[in-house]
Amino acid sequence: MSQLPSNGRRLFHVGEKCMIVEHSEFHAWNNNSPDMSFSSTTTNMWDDLDLLLDSPSSLSVTSNTRGTVKDKADFKVEDDVAALRKAVEGIGTTEKTLVEVLTQRSNAQRQLIAKAYEKAAGRTLVADLEGDTHGDFEDLLVALVKAPDVYDCHEVIKAIKGAGTTESTLTEIFASRSNRQIKAMSAAYLAETGRLLLHDLKSEVSGDYGKALLLLAEGKRDESAGVDGAKAKADAKSLYEAGEKKWGTDEGRFIEILCHRSVPQLRQTLVEYKNISKKTLQESIESEMSGNLETLLVAVVKCVKNVPAYLAERLYESMKGLGTTESTLTRILVSRSEIDLLDIRAEYKKLFGYTLYSQLESEVSGSYGNALKHLCGQD
Repeated sequence: MSQLPSNGRRLFHVGEKCMIVEHSEFHAWNNNSPDMSFSSTTTNMWDDLDLLLDSPSSLSVTSNTRGTVKDKADFKVEDDVAALRKAVEGIGTTEKTLVEVLTQRSNAQRQLIAKAYEKAAGRTLVADLEGDTHGDFEDLLVALVKAPDVYDCHEVIKAIKGAGTTESTLTEIFASRSNRQIKAMSAAYLAETGRLLLHDLKSEVSGDYGKALLLLAEGKRDESAGVDGAKAKADAKSLYEAGEKKWGTDEGRFIEILCHRSVPQLRQTLVEYKNISKKTLQESIESEMSGNLETLLVAVVKCVKNVPAYLAERLYESMKGLGTTESTLTRILVSRSEIDLLDIRAEYKKLFGYTLYSQLESEVSGSYGNALKHLCGQD
């Protein structure tokens, strides 16, 4: 990180803009204090719509070129199986081997390892990992061995089972996944439980939040690449009249537009909305709504703009203040390691002025920390 200039201020780049941060504020920020106006930093970034229309979107990406984990070039499945068996079957578990093998192979290669492991050992790799490791480290290794659709499905099951529903997890998953990912997750859910995901979600979520989440969970967002300018203007006007312009808010109109329209169409609508309102749609949602519905619709708007920046914020929030939300760290780093983790790393540094890797170094330790850092990679 650059030295602090003599005037006691530090310059940060946020998106294409610069911010000057007072020395005292920087210390509060750098110590994860909620006093640092993290919200004002990110607000500047979310308000900037200048480059929005030409930016790529993770919601429509199909390649894995922006992931940190790639296929291992000289992959030999039998060597990896032998190394893993030695690591878990000897006296004491060799965590270093588990980390090096499982974080440095692609998910497709891990599936081949798991299959060959079961054939050779007569036990599943997941069962052995669950028996020989524990806590967050166990959760991370087991997550790595699952196929992406199965892992997403298990995260949703965890969020809806038992007393209370973890809405923050459901919001993150359904706002940030593409139609293809949602459909694959739903198929995995049906195979695993014999029930429809939509049916089970219906009994767990309710009200306008439930309505919006269920629309997203259908995985039927329009995927056309074209933009209808007149429709974007009409939608922007309709949203303005359903929120800011009237007494009370027509939440249904917001849900209908934000959960159905394509990403390029919504991006144009965000630009048109700001032209009409002089406020961003995100600001309007934040002032007109509250609770889980507000959180979900803001997440949708953020993901329409920039999925990696939204997930960078989620990672930051999972580590700020006292304690760390390891389940969020694990889910994001595992699920995005072959999609857009390089972009998440870049957005993290833009937003917060230091690298995701350096934050992991100060927040997580032991074998769990090492495994996360292997997945993250250094800038």
